[in-house]
Amino acid sequence: MILDRVKPLDAILEVANKKALVRTLGGVQLMLFGIGCIIGTGIFVLTAAGAQKAGPGLMLAFAIAGAVCIVAALCYAEVAAMIPVAGSAYTYSYASVGEILAWTVGWALILEYAVAASAVSVGWSGYFSGTILNEFLGIQLPAWLAAGPLYLGGAPGGFINLPALIIALLVTALLVVGTSESAKVNAVLVAIKVTALTAFIVLTLTSPEFDTARFNPFLPAGVFGGFGTGLGAVGAAATIFFAYVGFDAVSTAAEETKDPQRNVPFGLIGSLLVCTVFYILVAAGAIGTIGGQPLMGPGGIPFPAGSEELARQCALPQYASALVCSDEALAHVLRQIGFSGIGNALGIAAFLALPSVILVLIFAQTRIFFVMSRDGLLPERLSKVHPRFKTPHVVTIMTGLIVALGAAFLPVGLLADYANAGTLYAFFMVAVAVMVLRKREPDRERSFRMPAVWIVAPLTLAGCLFLYVNLPLIAILVLPLWGALGMVVYVLYSRKRSHLGRGIVSVVDDVEGDEAAIPMAD
Repeated sequence: MILDRVKPLDAILEVANKKALVRTLGGVQLMLFGIGCIIGTGIFVLTAAGAQKAGPGLMLAFAIAGAVCIVAALCYAEVAAMIPVAGSAYTYSYASVGEILAWTVGWALILEYAVAASAVSVGWSGYFSGTILNEFLGIQLPAWLAAGPLYLGGAPGGFINLPALIIALLVTALLVVGTSESAKVNAVLVAIKVTALTAFIVLTLTSPEFDTARFNPFLPAGVFGGFGTGLGAVGAAATIFFAYVGFDAVSTAAEETKDPQRNVPFGLIGSLLVCTVFYILVAAGAIGTIGGQPLMGPGGIPFPAGSEELARQCALPQYASALVCSDEALAHVLRQIGFSGIGNALGIAAFLALPSVILVLIFAQTRIFFVMSRDGLLPERLSKVHPRFKTPHVVTIMTGLIVALGAAFLPVGLLADYANAGTLYAFFMVAVAVMVLRKREPDRERSFRMPAVWIVAPLTLAGCLFLYVNLPLIAILVLPLWGALGMVVYVLYSRKRSHLGRGIVSVVDDVEGDEAAIPMAD
């Protein structure tokens, strides 16, 4: 049967108890990991693109994306506390709907985390080259070292994005040293950017330049921009959903969390609520002070974000101060309202903050690879644990190299939308897993039990599908194409090497590599 091989929950939990990953993370550290991934990407990178899609309706877009995430977070909280092991949606699917669908989820998570980490590395490179080198040090990085060779729209690139390559490798080295050390560094970075964003909110919302008239029209592109356009408030929500991947990254750390039944739900929901409030307040401050109306093309339709047409419009003098034309939107807003010094400081905060986003994304990706290799679906050497650092160093280094190479050479114009396709599929499958486990394991201990599961879980399914069909058409097509490639890998390699398929429920190996196979009952 194609939907066979459902992994027993008892075996999964036994692996969590025996596998040599040390439980070092607490609830606050988990929440900071989530905040570290959420605050940074959307606020510092996607604000201008979201405004071009939705105008002042960007605030509604954040609310829509946040609403989908809230119901998804409730699903994640129940299943992550019930199954406190590494692997996130992949592991939850394995325990509920079986191996083949679990494989598709793990494959989609590769699309989510690795692509997103490469994109954020390139975003950090822009702040480093522009704000740090140019503005403060007066150094102009040669063009061939500042950008990759390919950019969407045919714009000329360089040879290699050296800063993006370096930051990805540095973050990878930090993760190899240890999870606890990574969390401590991340906590400092989170504090810096939360302080910077709090200052931005206070300065903009109390500024004499703030004018509610700037919010009219509130929805210049409408609520729905049309299938495959990615425009309107819903289209913007589908794009900025990229910024919310942090809360599901928290669940990938469950196997290294102290008291996961309490701390995982705390980290998931806490990070999501904090960041959603920040998003809406920052969007209100930016739009209320300098406006956020999109630049319109023929027929009153906004130019696509990141397009050549928009770039030509932004090059015109009359649009030089427009929010939608800024590469560093929040610092730009503060400069426009007379706080140039603070704006530059906020640019530095973004420069310091984005590495924490990269850190969480690579961390989450390595844990997905780690568990898939432990199940035999990927080469088992990937799950080897370092004898000193107690981290899965092989898969961490491999992931870091992939992310670094992608950041160094590939275009990033639509990478947020590409990553969203994988994210939404993973969230969809977690909602399915919650309902299946409620039926299959009704008496299993659940320290966090989601209320109204037969309402919340279907709402999660509908919300994920709703945002997916409102992505740009090319991003909609990425998921099935990537999934087809994954099925080829599964059929040719993974299915025949699966531990479960070979009659082994799980394999637990310690740092020396000794194995203890648990035979599957007849």
